[in-house]
Amino acid sequence: MLAYAIRRLLVLIPIMWIVATAVFLLLHSAPGDPAAFMLGSDASADQQAELRHELGLDRPLYEQYFDWLGKAVRGDLGESIFLGKPVTSALAERAEPTILLGSLALIISLIIGLVTGVLSAIRRASWLDLSLMSGAMAGVAVPTFVTGLLLIYIFAVKLRWLPVAGYEPISAGLWPCLRYLILPAITLGAFEAAFLSRMTRSMMLEVIGQDYVRTARAKGLVERDVIIRHTLRNAFVPLLTIIGLMVAALMSGAVVTEQIFAIPGMGRLLIQAVVRRDFPVVQGAVLIIAILYVLTNLLVDLLARVVDPRIEL
Repeated sequence: MLAYAIRRLLVLIPIMWIVATAVFLLLHSAPGDPAAFMLGSDASADQQAELRHELGLDRPLYEQYFDWLGKAVRGDLGESIFLGKPVTSALAERAEPTILLGSLALIISLIIGLVTGVLSAIRRASWLDLSLMSGAMAGVAVPTFVTGLLLIYIFAVKLRWLPVAGYEPISAGLWPCLRYLILPAITLGAFEAAFLSRMTRSMMLEVIGQDYVRTARAKGLVERDVIIRHTLRNAFVPLLTIIGLMVAALMSGAVVTEQIFAIPGMGRLLIQAVVRRDFPVVQGAVLIIAILYVLTNLLVDLLARVVDPRIEL
């Protein structure tokens, strides 16, 4: 397993190079000038040219690319054009809200998705199954921003149970922090929960008709043990892949959710950096998201081997 993990980590190198190169070229080919944004519309062409020279944006594109790539290999993602600080520092300052939001959304999506999927499978074709799957279809179909605005209107504006937007750091206390994260976490996790519910139901139905499940029932095992130990456990291996993709999707999906709820996280910073043409911040954020995807997939493969030792890596 260790050798497999090392091989997968080595594969990370060309993948990161491809991602970094693609993002760099796309950003620098897009219209917009960071110098013009920073100076405003009243700045003269000479002032913009002078600032571009100070920022190094007037150098040939290949020079900028190799300079940034060389620093990135050493762990230096450059300096934010707009914020005037290292990209790693800017991202680290915004990491806490994004990590907490993604973690809470993952917990919500796992609980709702797995429970509703299992219930739908064991009550197949019943009113409960139809109701839960109808809700799952609605969760998949409704866009994230619509879900967020509906939750704000109901629970923040009408009922006044939770704040409309903003963020309270965890250092201020667990409950004050959670009050600001509950609605965004539900918004972010709703789609993933609905998708996981549908996939859990499908996987459970594939396994529940197998011979060993019927044999377990014939031996007189309690139905709960049959469902959990024999059915869900064997259906859980393919579900691990879906859950792994969910982890990375939740972190990247925080971009929209943080914008809706005005959460000062990495997602909102990424949106602001795109608008400002802050190339180093966008490149650094996308690179981190790509690394998260690759590492999550590696962890899923290793966990699948732990759950089912028959799987060969």
